Amino acid sequence: MTAFANEWNGKTAVITGVNGQDGSYLADMLVAKGYKTIGLKRRTSTISTGRIDHLYENPLFKLHHYDLTDSAAVSHILMQYQPDEFYNLAAQSHVAVSFEIPEYTSDGIAGGTLRILEGIRSLSPKTRYYQASSSEMYGDSTDYDPALGYNENSRMMPVSPYAVAKLHAHHMTRVYRNAYGLHASSGILFNHESPRRGETFVTRKITMAAARIKMGLQKELHLGNLGAKRDWGFAGDYVEAMWLMLQQPEADDYVIATQHTHTVREFLDVVFEEAGLDWHKYVVIDPKYFRPNEVPFLLGDPAKAKWKLGWQPKVDMRLLAKIMFKSDMAELTKQMQGGIVVV
Repeated sequence: MTAFANEWNGKTAVITGVNGQDGSYLADMLVAKGYKTIGLKRRTSTISTGRIDHLYENPLFKLHHYDLTDSAAVSHILMQYQPDEFYNLAAQSHVAVSFEIPEYTSDGIAGGTLRILEGIRSLSPKTRYYQASSSEMYGDSTDYDPALGYNENSRMMPVSPYAVAKLHAHHMTRVYRNAYGLHASSGILFNHESPRRGETFVTRKITMAAARIKMGLQKELHLGNLGAKRDWGFAGDYVEAMWLMLQQPEADDYVIATQHTHTVREFLDVVFEEAGLDWHKYVVIDPKYFRPNEVPFLLGDPAKAKWKLGWQPKVDMRLLAKIMFKSDMAELTKQMQGGIVVV
């Protein structure tokens, strides 16, 4: 359990997408450091604050509603708080879904980033800005060292609407840094997971299914491309890198990764081994889960982050998979004891 501060350290930070996986871990960390932490979330008709409910009673945390397409909302937040740091984590972040709603995805990510940067430039130029860039921007680029992976200078060839929008936002952050002198940094984050990962993402889908199969509540798990290779790390480690970027005297861009790549099949192996099950008996390859254009391989080279930020990942893929499975097993057991499990 995180030990949260109750006394303000004099600094204020804003987090868009605070109720997401990364936003909730970052909020935990900033509140623990004594930041007045302003969380921004999109208004929904259903309650979606489970990841941050534990912060509500802390006097350092405050929640506001916000939308990536609303520049006035950004302006109001900037004028009201004049934050020391601004972390832009909000996005329609599901790659496959971006093919179905490309315009919304692009307007939110690309347009939303521009609205924030312009607001900071005009209203709060001393605010230090973090942009959540993505390894998906590399797409099917072959410009990398097979042993080390992609770095900050590797050519980017996005293959999805999500990745194209992220690349636009990434470059716009650099433009505002160079043209206006903003302290604006981008973290090119490779895949990072946790027990707080959304249930539609493949890692969480696997750990939840293994737990349900173990408990006799599910018979099959439908998946797509088991050969896709990803560099998987722990979200809790990666938000630390975000914060470190904004503590540097000069802004820059950094790859955040573990420098180890694994296939979806390998992740399956670890999770089902932990569950004491043979996944071959339960997994069904379903064509509907194949992307129109798949990124075949992702491996990140975090040498710059290690050297300049002093950052190191602490959790590898095997430990991460076990942590996620055990968390889902514990939650499922709790639900069954309370009689609220959906079969």
